[in-house]
Amino acid sequence: MIQDRLDRIEERLKQSDTVTEHDRSELLSLVTALRAEVTELSRTHYEQAESITGFAGLSTQEAMRSEKSPPLLSLSIRGLASSVQGFETTHPKLVEIVNRFCTMLSNLGI
Repeated sequence: MIQDRLDRIEERLKQSDTVTEHDRSELLSLVTALRAEVTELSRTHYEQAESITGFAGLSTQEAMRSEKSPPLLSLSIRGLASSVQGFETTHPKLVEIVNRFCTMLSNLGI
């Protein structure tokens, strides 16, 4: 399920016409890094890994919409950021990747 969600995020990014090539490339790179970190996390914290990928999917969906809803984008990004709270010490790279992903998606929604 986690890998399927990440696959759908990648596909959505590849097909989106609402993002520049540069941003698409950077977002896809972040998803690749996120995949590695979430796979590692899922070995010990499967439900949290599911939450992270779920919120990442929702946030991507909202950011890629042609008619954006700023409140929904903001809500989904806050959920994604919250989903990694508590992992700052044990999985700092995961937190860094998610924070960068949130920032990029938020900037797309402006």
